[in-house]
Amino acid sequence: MKKLVVFDLDGTLAESKSAVDEEMSQLLHALLGVARVAIISGGAWPQFQTQVLAHLPADERLQRLSILPTCGTQFYEYNGEWEKLYAEDFSSTEKQKIINALNQVISTLGYKAPRLWGVPIEDRGSQITFSALGQEAPLEEKKKWDPDFTKRKKMQTLLEKLIPEFSVSLGGTTSVDITKPGIDKAYGIRKLRDILVIPLEEMLFAGDAIFPGGNDYPAKETGVDCVKVRDPEETKRIIETIIFCYTDL
Repeated sequence: MKKLVVFDLDGTLAESKSAVDEEMSQLLHALLGVARVAIISGGAWPQFQTQVLAHLPADERLQRLSILPTCGTQFYEYNGEWEKLYAEDFSSTEKQKIINALNQVISTLGYKAPRLWGVPIEDRGSQITFSALGQEAPLEEKKKWDPDFTKRKKMQTLLEKLIPEFSVSLGGTTSVDITKPGIDKAYGIRKLRDILVIPLEEMLFAGDAIFPGGNDYPAKETGVDCVKVRDPEETKRIIETIIFCYTDL
């Protein structure tokens, strides 16, 4: 059995920008009783607090949970309270170059939304994220904007020409994530290996964007065993299976 189970957040444990439901919360808590768990997502730390941590019992099992916001460019662990171990933040010059490139691509492709729910470009310190309809857009609206990733793949192609020194990946329902080169979910996976002293072959990763260009794909490129899920409901069945395998030993 695997010693560490690693999950993406949006589209895997919960719907985009939504909290985990009661069943998922119970399953995660049960999983923490038999294995270490980590969550890696493009979201910032506050997103993890509201989507996941606020819905888990604040007990000793949290010591077996690692949180890696912004695609692994930050790392939090629990020792009675949550502590940040590292953050690979951009400089102010790097941030401005990325934001300028995003605005140029949005203008070129005509992706400026007629209505926004919150800001479309968010500075997450170690990651700049573009959300086409704004950070707080209703899920149903977001699902309609780019269901097959076609729009964002066009953005990715142009951005990679404008800012080749950075990594551009796609995730969620309307998001494009930009990080420093080589700092993505693969980076986060390797940090988990080094900090927790768990070999890659003893990890399992589950995510909904495990495809070339998807922000879960770098995890697959590490050689970690991966499971591509359709949605949180499929993730629940996978967690149930893992728990059953552990308890049946």
